[in-house]
Amino acid sequence: MKFWQAITWTEPEQLIEVAQHAEELGFDGLMVSDHGVFPRDIRSSYPYSADGSPPMAHDAFLPDCWAMLGALAAATSRIRLATGVYVLPLRNVFEVARATGTLAILSGGRLVLGTGLGWMKEEFDIYGVDFRTRAARCDEMIGVLRELWSGGMVEHHGRLFDFPPLQISPAPPQPVPVYIGGNSAAALRRAARLGDGWINAGSDPADVPGILAQLQREREAAGRAHVPFETVIALGAAPDHDTFQRLAGHGMHVGISYPFRYTLGERSALALKKRHMDWFAATFMR
Repeated sequence: MKFWQAITWTEPEQLIEVAQHAEELGFDGLMVSDHGVFPRDIRSSYPYSADGSPPMAHDAFLPDCWAMLGALAAATSRIRLATGVYVLPLRNVFEVARATGTLAILSGGRLVLGTGLGWMKEEFDIYGVDFRTRAARCDEMIGVLRELWSGGMVEHHGRLFDFPPLQISPAPPQPVPVYIGGNSAAALRRAARLGDGWINAGSDPADVPGILAQLQREREAAGRAHVPFETVIALGAAPDHDTFQRLAGHGMHVGISYPFRYTLGERSALALKKRHMDWFAATFMR
């Protein structure tokens, strides 16, 4: 099994050294999170907590994904760089295509675009984007991104996006892998239909085999069971070697080392982060 180190909410001045240390230890990827803005007043319910409260405060560190991953790409040479997840339907599709295509080139093809619909209506309201159409918008945007990444002149005439022949250059040598995030039945169907992979938002280990079996059924129904596909799963329990081995047999490809906020507290010294990664690598990656 491969492992990614989640670096969400990491102190910005520590990011480069954390990334370099993760690469030295043999982690396969780094995963960052995303929000455009974080409003003071939020009535929307976060879907992955029992009481609907989001897992971060207003001042949690969420640097711009593309600036951050560009810096990490320049400071590393092998480790993959993933968004887990980027609120795609909130954004302008041409800006996303240009940023991700450029980063894919400069990183040597190491970028993974993990996408999600978003849950915070207030964020969409501030951006002036219709929250109700975000699922349809996300689906169409994935297709548009792949068209724009293909190089040459492309045009698109869809339900929500309509544009004449245009070109974004340079184009990446191959399309950026798109992984779909989320635990809902709709997210599994979207991953099966459109994704190159799936990013789980946190599940009890006992539930994972059933979820993976359902995902496989959805891929078969979509006629895409033969297409290469990767599953990235955050377990809602303390990491355990036997659990990782068992779930690998059910089709779990990538495990997550939790954000340091969960393992070391709100803020922690760089030396502590390195020590925790050392322990994780020695315990689960050998």
